[in-house]
Amino acid sequence: MSLSSLLFFGFIAVVVIYAVVVYNGLVQLKHAVAKAWANIDVLLKQRHDELPKLVEVCKQYKQFEASTLERVIAARAQVQDARQQQDIGALGEAEGLLRQGLGRLFAVAEAYPELRANENFMQLQTRISQLENAIADRREFYNESVNINNVRIEQFPDAIVAKLFHFEAKPLLEFSTAEKADVDVKALFS
Repeated sequence: MSLSSLLFFGFIAVVVIYAVVVYNGLVQLKHAVAKAWANIDVLLKQRHDELPKLVEVCKQYKQFEASTLERVIAARAQVQDARQQQDIGALGEAEGLLRQGLGRLFAVAEAYPELRANENFMQLQTRISQLENAIADRREFYNESVNINNVRIEQFPDAIVAKLFHFEAKPLLEFSTAEKADVDVKALFS
């Protein structure tokens, strides 16, 4: 075998090995994004299961504002629909509505000492707050995973392998302008 043939086969071997390494890295990123989404999904399911308990405790109090309760229930349904459809854009919007509804729910609880003093309500309120914090952390992790994936599939020479094997950019979980605005605490109490 001639030197030029050895060089040619050596070059081909290096290219194939590099393509395999890039492909495996892209697969790992794709699954990291899926895992990050699954982590959000688990927390949303937990919140979906626990919100009815909070609502039921609140229903027991006659003074409770029905419109606040209806907003929380409607927002919860929107989050569930977006989660099931894996519609990242709709999920961000529905999450904003749910967060606003929960803020009003907790503000109403502040206005009614009987409700605020109820041990079940306090436990559920604490749990919902813990879930909200965990969901926020998972959103950040999801967006970081998506960003790493999207940058990698656009970088040369990884973009060649990404296009060849149909690796696609994933959408970031974004929120509406209203959700990013400062919370008007005074309005929550009125």
